[in-house]
Amino acid sequence: MYITSQSLRAVAWSTLAFSATRASYVIDNLSFGQKEGAYISPDLQTIPHWIVQGIDDYMPQILTDRVILTPPYPGSKRSSLWTSDPLHHSGDWTAELDFRATGMDRGAGNLQFWYVKESQARETPQSLYTAKKFDGLVLVIDQYEGRGGSVRGFLNDGSIDIGSHPDPDTLAFGKCDHAYRNRGLLSSLKLHHADGFLEVMIDGESCFKTDKVNLPEGYYFGISASSAENPDSFEVHKFIVSTTNTYTREEPNKNRYPSSQSHQDQANMASKQGHEQQTHKQQQLVDNKKVDQMLEDVLASSIRSQQDQFADLHNRIQIINNRVAEMHEMLEGMVHANEQRFTDLMNRVVPIDDRSAATIRNVEKVERTTTAILRDLESKDFKDMMKQIHRTLEQSHEGLSRSLPAAMDVVYGSHKPSMTSFLLVAVAVQIMVMGAYLVYKKRRNGAPKKYL
Repeated sequence: MYITSQSLRAVAWSTLAFSATRASYVIDNLSFGQKEGAYISPDLQTIPHWIVQGIDDYMPQILTDRVILTPPYPGSKRSSLWTSDPLHHSGDWTAELDFRATGMDRGAGNLQFWYVKESQARETPQSLYTAKKFDGLVLVIDQYEGRGGSVRGFLNDGSIDIGSHPDPDTLAFGKCDHAYRNRGLLSSLKLHHADGFLEVMIDGESCFKTDKVNLPEGYYFGISASSAENPDSFEVHKFIVSTTNTYTREEPNKNRYPSSQSHQDQANMASKQGHEQQTHKQQQLVDNKKVDQMLEDVLASSIRSQQDQFADLHNRIQIINNRVAEMHEMLEGMVHANEQRFTDLMNRVVPIDDRSAATIRNVEKVERTTTAILRDLESKDFKDMMKQIHRTLEQSHEGLSRSLPAAMDVVYGSHKPSMTSFLLVAVAVQIMVMGAYLVYKKRRNGAPKKYL
């Protein structure tokens, strides 16, 4: 099967379009666990672009696919995760949290989903009931009112101390019931903010929705959890912030992206290298690797001007063309190597020499001899031979019939027992029995008598 360079280019274009479409939604520096099969932490101690906090010498346990905020053993543990970068969107965005809670039958604890100003992210891990005056939104998951679990939303502009309020639960602007403990499955809490409304969903179903809340940009996301003496273990598996806007997005590090002039220089350099001769291909590969290192995966909304967008797209298309050309050359090299290997193999198949011809003649001679023997055996008459064998067998049978009875008589007559010997044996046995009986009677009469 031969794959043309046009087919490879079409596949590369399709892959580039699909990747660009997916990358335009997820905000990577505000998310973790969004890539299937990828580790949350590169070193199992930190999460990129996130601040991991604990209290009382306890730190959350970071595993390959989850973060354990509170352990399954008692001790009133508290911990939190906070983004180190704020959200730069004021329009349509969605934040999704996948978590799980396990514990004993009467376990207690709570989980908070924060969207507040930076000051809250730098403080000790707090819950709704212990936090100071904060500015922003918090969603609380706990066993409020003993209903097996609920999700409640609270707003604060920095003027209310919810912890010191006589009845903080009355300040919730929305709530719904959700049995989140010991489900065996992950619970998905989603906060969707769009122009004109705010909606909270749990496991794909609407929890509450309002058109009177508009969250500002520049705030920080956070996740905190606390457990009681009878603990609940809260695990966070992923946190994903996404947007449908393709013209604006997060800028975690502007210095990592080259400028428009750099993009243009790289494009010119790649174009010149594409027309070099075969003697400069090694240098071209080195330069292409450098360009690949400079052009890392970025979010589309971080490129704000059309000129930067065109330069970035041009560079990436140039790299794809180079890679497709390399693949085409590799396939041609493989075809040439296979043809050379086939030619070498055919050259090794030499004509039959004289020794091989002699071997074939010997084999033919053996076949002729074998055929002659078979023919002789099939043509000869073996009746006389069979009659002679039959006559010999009859003579042997007659000789045995005549000599065997006489031999048996001689053997029987010389080895048979005599009558005198038989009588002597019988008399000796009778004498032995009588002697044994007399000895028995004598001992019995000499034994002491017992009287009752």
